[in-house]
Amino acid sequence: MSDILEADSITKAFGRRPILTDIFLKCETGDILGLMGRNGTGKSTLLKILFGTLKADNKFLRINGEVCPKPFTKNDLICYLPQDSFLPGNLQVERAIELYLGREAVLLFLQDEYLCNVNGSQVSSLSGGELRYLEIKLLLNLKSKFILLDEPFNGISPLVVEGIKAMILAASATKGIILSDHDFRNVLDVSNRCCLLLDGGIKTISYPEELVKWGYVSASKFQN
Repeated sequence: MSDILEADSITKAFGRRPILTDIFLKCETGDILGLMGRNGTGKSTLLKILFGTLKADNKFLRINGEVCPKPFTKNDLICYLPQDSFLPGNLQVERAIELYLGREAVLLFLQDEYLCNVNGSQVSSLSGGELRYLEIKLLLNLKSKFILLDEPFNGISPLVVEGIKAMILAASATKGIILSDHDFRNVLDVSNRCCLLLDGGIKTISYPEELVKWGYVSASKFQN
């Protein structure tokens, strides 16, 4: 049975500047919803509102038909990858895995070509790419029904990006995933549905060339 997240009538302004106006979106198990938009269009703001840590001016959010104003307070319901690192730098990698997934998960978790060199390291000693990969893998392995990923591909080398995309695709078998990133090609590659934040509203993207139509990318981006 699928889990369903429905968000409706979301509005948010900062001072006199409206950022989001009457946003509606839906995500269910098996979905990877790609959220695109230029800087300042409210992508991160929307993810924080969905998570429940940022108050909207107006919001109606239901999960499996139940009104849920603060999803992050519910166990195993939703988790969120912010743009900045969330793991304390003084933790050892194994301890971080244990805290999130349990001691029995540590060995299997580290049997990963992208994490083979971090065993015994402190979080603060990891490269930016290693840390981002570790945090994404931790969240995708939680029991949460929904995962929000804010710029999961930012600053990551191409090979590691492919590993992250594979993890996201695998996790979507049992979760609903909403991700936002400026690399529109990676978003298109991994998402089964896409939308574009534009002028405070949300546009469904049915085919990639619509990104040109709405002025998000130039036509040259799709030329061979």
